[in-house]
Amino acid sequence: MEDKDKSPPKDYYKILEVDYDATEELIRLNYRKLALKWHPDKHKGDTAATEKFQEINEAYNVLMDPAKRFEYDLTGIYEIHKYTLREYLARFKGMILTCNGLGISQSSSPWTHQLSETTNKTTD
Repeated sequence: MEDKDKSPPKDYYKILEVDYDATEELIRLNYRKLALKWHPDKHKGDTAATEKFQEINEAYNVLMDPAKRFEYDLTGIYEIHKYTLREYLARFKGMILTCNGLGISQSSSPWTHQLSETTNKTTD
């Protein structure tokens, strides 16, 4: 258990090759594509492929559960130093606009939706 706590934080969005504000459908599609590509049955005996497959499953389980995704979005590490400015702005546009108070009025982003629900609960 201690080894798991000391492992470096993971960018689940990068693992699943989706943007920060990706819809559940896009996350599901990329998950299926990557799971087929890295499935251990296709890479018999390759422990690296098995680890990659497990990482993909872990990312999918977090990002597809609204409560886990919200918690991850608030506390997750995104390896920002690995992005160019263009990649960073494209990837985090939803969070940047929301955090600066500009909001995205008709956004389908789960993060934006849950943040507005949380805000409404605290103001009631």
